[in-house]
Amino acid sequence: MGKIDFFTQEATEDILFRVTSVCAECYSDISVGDTIYYDMQDYRYLCKCCQEKFVKAHSSSMDIDETIGLF
Repeated sequence: MGKIDFFTQEATEDILFRVTSVCAECYSDISVGDTIYYDMQDYRYLCKCCQEKFVKAHSSSMDIDETIGLF
C-alpha cells in the first residue's frame, strides 16, 4: 500500500459551485469556510470526519502489511 495523501483546504464558493458541495463518502453538506480534504489517491473531497476515518482504517492495514514483507 502507498502513502495516504490529502490536500487540506478551505471550501470556497468556487469549489462548491464547480466541483462539489457534499462529502464524497457520507454526502454531508459542505459549506463555505469548512475545512475539506482532497484525497489525492481517489480524486475526491472528504469532510473532516470521513478523512479521519479513512486515515485510521488505512493506517492500521498499512501497519500490518509493512510487518509481513515480501520475503
